Amino acid sequence: MAVSGIISAIIIGLIIGALGRLVVPGRQAIPIWLTIVIGIIAALIGTAIAGALGVAETRGIDWIELIIQVVLAAVGVILAAGLYGRRSVG
Repeated sequence: MAVSGIISAIIIGLIIGALGRLVVPGRQAIPIWLTIVIGIIAALIGTAIAGALGVAETRGIDWIELIIQVVLAAVGVILAAGLYGRRSVG
């Protein structure tokens, strides 16, 4: 993978992760790096799901694929916030 591909994955992960975080109500006490990782994973899995469903073959912005990715990111943020919150030192 080239450096440009890694940078693109980080930027897309940040956008998808941020959108997923915005969808989830309330405050999530997770760091930005975890949001980016969740976004990257959600983008990859969402693209695979959209491809399996046959909806990733459009030109331009694929809204269905984007919705799948954001929903997966929101689920990831919910899970991460729950697990990350339990780790607090007390």
